[in-house]
Amino acid sequence: SGGQPVSMQNLREVKALADHYGIPVCFDSARFAENAYFIRMREKGYADKTIKEIVKEMYTYADMTTMSAKKDGIVNMGGFIAMNSEEIFRKATVFNIMFEGYITYGGMPGRDMNALAVGLLESTEFDYLETRIKQVEYLGDRLIEFGIPLQRPIGGHAVFIDASKFLPKVPREQYIAWVLTIELYLEAGIRGVEIGTLLADRDPETRENRYPALEMIRLAIPRRVYTNNHMDVIAVAMKNLWDRRDKIATGYRITYEAPIMRHFTVEMEKI
Repeated sequence: SGGQPVSMQNLREVKALADHYGIPVCFDSARFAENAYFIRMREKGYADKTIKEIVKEMYTYADMTTMSAKKDGIVNMGGFIAMNSEEIFRKATVFNIMFEGYITYGGMPGRDMNALAVGLLESTEFDYLETRIKQVEYLGDRLIEFGIPLQRPIGGHAVFIDASKFLPKVPREQYIAWVLTIELYLEAGIRGVEIGTLLADRDPETRENRYPALEMIRLAIPRRVYTNNHMDVIAVAMKNLWDRRDKIATGYRITYEAPIMRHFTVEMEKI
């Protein structure tokens, strides 16, 4: 979604539709706090509510949730699953014990569980969220000043660069977004993430590449780490690439890939 929020109205309507057909609703909660921030800033009726109040209402429209806590949990490691159904909970605990750890900690050290508890409280404070999201917006605005093609409006945790528009000479079968990711790393040591053909993986039946409509690279900004001066470095590095984009016309071929989720361990060579 490019860091774009889901409105409270949409959450409410999805839950009503799912209930009508007897389908449980599961939230991916990785960016739940940023979503709540945008609800407060953009949706009528929420301007005077706290982030915690908005979050509480959001979860009345869910039956279960998964949480990668390294995002809006503000921790270096950990996560959790939660659900209203005791029946589903008991089924899930069997696999949790087999693959993660006992149900009270799920493989997480006590220190990390304490950190997560604090992180969930701090991530739902408006001042923290505004500072973080405004920094991402600052980077996006700098890139727009330089004419860099990107997704608008700017998202909550990242800026998404349109690699197809950035590098139109690179054939799609040579992994356009991957090329731009590599070029940015070589230019300034900045690590982005390919959100394109490599991530889309192969068709499970034909084993041919699946070509998505968008070839993007994600510049996700770690929280509480960088200053706006660092954002300026990123913006100037992208401008340097933009200025020489016509000279980038070839990409990469795969030399090794895993049968599924290849983007994590793929090996490639320059064409």
